[in-house]
Amino acid sequence: MKKFFEIISNIWKIEELRKRILMTLSLLLVYRFGAQVVLPGIDTSQLAALTSQTETGILGILNAFTGGAFANASVFALGIMPYISASIVVQLMGIAVPYLQKLDKEGESGRKTKNQITRWLTIGICIVQAPAYLYSLGALGVPDSAFLLGKGMGFIIPSVIILVTGCVFAMWLGEKITDKGIGNGISLLIMIGIIATMPQAFVQEAVTRLDGNGGPMLILVEVILWFVVILASVLLVMATRKIPVQYARRSASGGYEKNIMGSRQYIPLKLNASGVMPIIFAQAIMFAPGLLGRTFNDTAVGQWMEVQFQDIFGLAYNILFALLIIIFTYFYTAITVPTNKMADDLKRSGGFIPGIRPGKETGNFLDKIMSLITLPGSVFLAIIAVLPAIVVKLIDIQSGWALFYGGTSLLIMVGVAIDTVQQVNAYLLNRHYDGLMKTGKNRKVA
Repeated sequence: MKKFFEIISNIWKIEELRKRILMTLSLLLVYRFGAQVVLPGIDTSQLAALTSQTETGILGILNAFTGGAFANASVFALGIMPYISASIVVQLMGIAVPYLQKLDKEGESGRKTKNQITRWLTIGICIVQAPAYLYSLGALGVPDSAFLLGKGMGFIIPSVIILVTGCVFAMWLGEKITDKGIGNGISLLIMIGIIATMPQAFVQEAVTRLDGNGGPMLILVEVILWFVVILASVLLVMATRKIPVQYARRSASGGYEKNIMGSRQYIPLKLNASGVMPIIFAQAIMFAPGLLGRTFNDTAVGQWMEVQFQDIFGLAYNILFALLIIIFTYFYTAITVPTNKMADDLKRSGGFIPGIRPGKETGNFLDKIMSLITLPGSVFLAIIAVLPAIVVKLIDIQSGWALFYGGTSLLIMVGVAIDTVQQVNAYLLNRHYDGLMKTGKNRKVA
């Protein structure tokens, strides 16, 4: 406990880090406040049916991603998911569209242009999703009397503008957190929304058990199992494969002097180099089949899609979800781990992998290693993602609490938390303090 307070004190002493943390907390607070602001013209006392509809199933996940804003008919009801969808589209198009490929090679200026394209595409997606959300409220059980201004254009047009503006504002908050705060802003917005639903889910599960369905012992078993799953998720996020590297320089005789840097160095290749992004991408796509089925439930195909993909604990849903996670893990690893660039950097610095020729062969070797270690990493990630469905079948726990036994919710929470802690850790180490992941005394330099 003393060590913990010492670390908190060290964090507070670093002015830049302190300002970034306070900025992050302030912007997250604004986002949570906005999630409670209901659209003008809607009677909040008549949203009980909408709340019950979003407690389970695919709508339950969507509501969790928005921090309850979806069920509140809030100005942030669309959440940050349109931005995630736009990012997926832009990255997939980057494989086939020469213009986007050119932007990738232009460095910082190309990245800014690509981000601007993503923002405009986000607005386009919002313009489609906002009226769809408003018209779906009636299908989700919201009575006509809840629309105080009626359901005509006088209500729809201003509400669409507000919903689009809310999503753009949430996107701006996420980018500001990334730029001026600490951690990845978009991921933090999703995580804070998920955390907001966690206490209620646990209380509902505890009440159910204490009423006679299992008792306190089963609650204890569930909590222990939950911590085991968290530990497995942490190990998955942090596991690495180290590739040994030696360094050499040309001697006066024309040969090479090896190990000029002393001890052997290593290239740490992550078992799951893509982090939680495959989960977020796959989940964004998994919203589509169920919502399409609900929209076109008057057709045979729509009814089949609604039955198969509205149940997030169903077999068809989880098989497709797992496959998408594996595919996106490979895809995201391929675009975020530049093995050829790593090989070129090694060659320029005089480094080489023992037994492998520098240059192209090193790049091919690193690419092969990444492909091999990504397979078990992606499969393990997929297993943890579908674990809630397994837990529901084995223990019969409340669906809301089951979502935190692995799955999208827990993996996002763990991945974002580790990423944020690592950034804070880097600040501490740069200021000669012990980091959050290292024990020992302060290493201040006089």
